[in-house]
Amino acid sequence: MLRDPSGARRRLGCAAALALATFVAPAAAHAAFGLDDVAAKAEKLAKAPFQDTKGTVPDWLLKITYDQWRDIRFRPAQALWADGRSPFRVQFFHPGLFYDRIVAMNVVDQKGVRPFRFSPNKFDYGKNDFASKVPQELGYAGFRVHYPIKTPSRYDEVIVFLGASYFRAVGARQAYGLSARALAIDTALPSGEEFPYFREFWLVTPAPGATQLVVFALLDSPSLTGAYRFVVDPGEQTVVAVESRLFVRNAIGKLGVAPLTSMFYFGESTLRTFPDFRPEVHDSDGLLASFASGEWLWRPLDNPRALGVNTFQTLDPKGFGLIQRDRDFGHYEDLESRPERRPSTWVAPRRGFGDGAVELVEIPTTSDVNDNIVAYWAPKVPPKAGDRLAYDYTLSWYGNDPTRPPGGRVVATRRDYGEAENVNRFVIDFSGGKLEAIPASAVLRGVVTVLNGEEAATILDQHVVKNEVTGGWRLSFQVRPKTRDPLELRAFLDQGGDTLTETWSYAITP
Repeated sequence: MLRDPSGARRRLGCAAALALATFVAPAAAHAAFGLDDVAAKAEKLAKAPFQDTKGTVPDWLLKITYDQWRDIRFRPAQALWADGRSPFRVQFFHPGLFYDRIVAMNVVDQKGVRPFRFSPNKFDYGKNDFASKVPQELGYAGFRVHYPIKTPSRYDEVIVFLGASYFRAVGARQAYGLSARALAIDTALPSGEEFPYFREFWLVTPAPGATQLVVFALLDSPSLTGAYRFVVDPGEQTVVAVESRLFVRNAIGKLGVAPLTSMFYFGESTLRTFPDFRPEVHDSDGLLASFASGEWLWRPLDNPRALGVNTFQTLDPKGFGLIQRDRDFGHYEDLESRPERRPSTWVAPRRGFGDGAVELVEIPTTSDVNDNIVAYWAPKVPPKAGDRLAYDYTLSWYGNDPTRPPGGRVVATRRDYGEAENVNRFVIDFSGGKLEAIPASAVLRGVVTVLNGEEAATILDQHVVKNEVTGGWRLSFQVRPKTRDPLELRAFLDQGGDTLTETWSYAITP
């Protein structure tokens, strides 16, 4: 099980890529401090042996319960920029429970750089009786940003940085769901995963009326260090522009760039049953990828019986993301978590990622407590000691977006064992693009491919019909494996040589 160092992730509740020129530092940013300054710190840090910052939080604070930690609340009047001169507010998290590292916090303004000091007086400890035991100079575990994303008079939470290198954001109409990370290292390798962490932040004071917030961060881990610049642009889609500069200490088996972490317990195509009243339980239901060739690929997520690692090799992808495409409350019936409001998150490189692969990791889980889905870009050549790397991209957090993909899309994947022995039946519904305008009398072709070749499986009983209920089209087929090897399937809809939809992708594992 992939553990989430950001803590009890479900309980905390706490457009295509935009051009680089869109993301400019607010006018109040101190000209003498920038990404180069953080990169200099990261490079110097990389030349020294790794020293973990664990151990700076008193042991007794790490033994408190989740309810005790949650009862510690930052006082809004103590928030950074609470004087009203900035449209942003920043509140901070108290160390303890899962959060066993102190993260240094700094403020950048026209006067320069200064630390944002910790004090127990900035927190309301609620029913807890240990406030007097908290060290006066303890420090913070992370922070969250508020901005009037819905109405001018209300400051809503738009992004949180908390735990390792985890952060999560929401658009105007979403509730927190999946998380992003700065990097993933050796995910799903036998050696075990390494979790880099942010050890220091610099928050740049926005100018009055600013609509973007600039945050710098220093990353550290046994294998590398890094300097990051985040430009947070809240809105209907909250967009975070990321610039990173990495300095490799030790050779890395597999580097995961722009990793996204989510949860998939079960869904409409899950053959196994679980003792749960909800029809579906997931924060994301598919991986979407856009390739330089113009192809869009949709891979429905699953909760496999064994670890699944799926690799989609490509050169310089246009983007990829974990998507919550199903927005129907009736498909979840969860009044508490509201999965239909979880954001989708799209990664769009701002300069080429090079040769490599979009990789999807699916980890078996028996509950919805932990994240078990990871997606990232993995360069073909793993980094070696002394390498310097740079990755710049945008992260968009949103609900529905008809431009991703611009054509028809898969809206449901259903699977059973068919009507014959050793057969899997698939029923795939497509909607969007030109599909609704095509009459039922038209002839559409389902292009179904077994990537392993005809010697691996036979496609049976294939047909395409108009879905008169949704206005879209339904592709049905059965597949009979000829071997015990995993099967890779692809399918899309075509009319007279015109590709109408994204490519549906699926793996059958014996």
